[in-house]
Amino acid sequence: MRKTLSILQIAATYIGTVIGAGFASGLSILQFFTSFGAYGTVGIAISTLLFMWIGMKMMLLAHRIRAFSYQQFNTYLFGSFFGRLANMISFGILFGVTAVMLSGAGSIAQQQLGLSYQLGILCSLVLIYLTMKRELGGVLAINSFVMPLMLCFTAIVAYYFGDPEALFALSVWQREQAAGLSWLLHALAYAALNFVTLQAVLVPLGSEAKSESVIKWGALWGGIGLGFMLLVSHAAMQQLMPDILRYPIPMGEVIRHLAGWLHLLFVLVIYGEIFTTLIGNVFGMTRQLQSVTKLPREPIVLGLLGLAYVLGQVGFEPLLASLYTVFGYIGIWLVALLAIKRLPRPRE
Repeated sequence: MRKTLSILQIAATYIGTVIGAGFASGLSILQFFTSFGAYGTVGIAISTLLFMWIGMKMMLLAHRIRAFSYQQFNTYLFGSFFGRLANMISFGILFGVTAVMLSGAGSIAQQQLGLSYQLGILCSLVLIYLTMKRELGGVLAINSFVMPLMLCFTAIVAYYFGDPEALFALSVWQREQAAGLSWLLHALAYAALNFVTLQAVLVPLGSEAKSESVIKWGALWGGIGLGFMLLVSHAAMQQLMPDILRYPIPMGEVIRHLAGWLHLLFVLVIYGEIFTTLIGNVFGMTRQLQSVTKLPREPIVLGLLGLAYVLGQVGFEPLLASLYTVFGYIGIWLVALLAIKRLPRPRE
């Protein structure tokens, strides 16, 4: 029973760290997959396989070298000099994504609830600070709470929009977008972007896991869960193409076609997805800075939250559009090296 719970915790944390404001709103799925129609469906399949394989390998490697943070992980992976460079890049990406998530929290408060943009951000900062007091336990607890809500929402969307034919639809515009293997590059970039941010949580999660069996099954089910959620959202938005391209929150337009009470569930889900990503990123950056500076956790957390608040003032859509694709392409080389790296022998 304990092993099963550990597997589910890893899977839930894996999924919760990947999905954030871009995923829940549909913007990143639209950008990386749905814009390519049927090719995007193939891209999701490729990304899902990468999530299962690379995620498992990342956690196994962290487990075997006992990495406290992704700084130690990257140093082992790239060597001393390039490891420092990789750590700086990873930190920059994590911080950028954290700012995107914070601005997403503000946008949800403003656009979906009619509240202040600043109130949404400030409430999130307080919740992050309180959760971080529990370290990795807080990360696991939040994901274990939020994930059932996310899966419930996904199941509802699948029930109403689960048309398999939509996965293979391809308009003239989508065919043009997919030209020159652009769809494949976007699929690889999506997985790569997420693996850079996943380091923050998967490395300590793998390092502290009780056994390699738990890691393997957790990564497998986490990857399957991510693939399922991607396919459901992709199929739903495919059925509303091309009109859905005009909306800042595409999945919000999907929900508009369903029962009114689902709007509240949608708001809870999208905020939950934002929050799980925020917690994972802040946790990972804190671990790295603790390794480098030897400072206590609390001032590091407060400093990170303050800086993220400043960058979050740029706004959700501009940050998402400008940062995600660039970060994804940067991350491809990191994932490529991890893919070819041989694992050390298991712990005795």
